[in-house]
Amino acid sequence: MSLFNQNSAAILVLLFFIITYFMSVLEKISDWKGTVAYYSNHFKNTILHKMISLLLLHIVLFEIGALIFISLGLYFLVIEDTTFIATIGMEISALTLLQFLAGQRIAKDYPGAMNITVYFILNIIGIYLLN
Repeated sequence: MSLFNQNSAAILVLLFFIITYFMSVLEKISDWKGTVAYYSNHFKNTILHKMISLLLLHIVLFEIGALIFISLGLYFLVIEDTTFIATIGMEISALTLLQFLAGQRIAKDYPGAMNITVYFILNIIGIYLLN
């Protein structure tokens, strides 16, 4: 007997990304000035340097979108055993992670890009489990 249902692995992946995006959005919004300062320094020698505030807003909106769809998707997966909304959330998440990866590569932060790869792999596994 499973703790959740036949979708235990997918549920756990969705919970992982809900926690990840919730904390990420909360940290960025609660310390917006500090976040802008951090990323301004991180991207100081790149073409992105002058667009940090706009890019952060863009990323936060993607993270919130992923968070909403993944959360609703988890609800519908558990209650109605449907995966459509959760899949959309995980696809938005994958696009968000690809944006992070592009940023890390532009900043030539190769260890940071490698860390994003781990999240991306889990994201793809989540999409696979939902399909």
